[in-house]
Amino acid sequence: MQLIVFCGIQATGKSTFYQQHFFHSHVRISLDLLRTRNREQRLLELCLETQMRCVIDNTNPTRAERARYIEPARRAGFTVTGYFFQAAVAEALVRNQQRPVERQVPAVGLRATRNRLELPRYEEGFDELYFVRPLGNHTFTISPWQHEV
Repeated sequence: MQLIVFCGIQATGKSTFYQQHFFHSHVRISLDLLRTRNREQRLLELCLETQMRCVIDNTNPTRAERARYIEPARRAGFTVTGYFFQAAVAEALVRNQQRPVERQVPAVGLRATRNRLELPRYEEGFDELYFVRPLGNHTFTISPWQHEV
């Protein structure tokens, strides 16, 4: 089974990408929807226990934050794929302003996430990694990860 972990600052298209590519095949685990870490953890455990494919649709900016999903998934025999959403803060701020007001992230929060952002690495437990670049108009380019040297 497969766990997919999204990584990237807010307003880079992660949820839209999920809808376009994984809506019909993977359970979406999102702190924005579930509201508490307890609920998120319980849903992840259920997916792992029942061998359901799932996507972690959060910012996941640091290795430590990604480990809370990757390590249990590996123990459950899941393959782990990462998608890093690559975008400049200025672009994300523009997209953020285009969201409905109730879904906008304060600019300071977006910048704080950017300051914490660590590129994912295979050594974290990923089987596959990809760069995703939002192009606008809800389209994306996906390219293979450049292996670490």
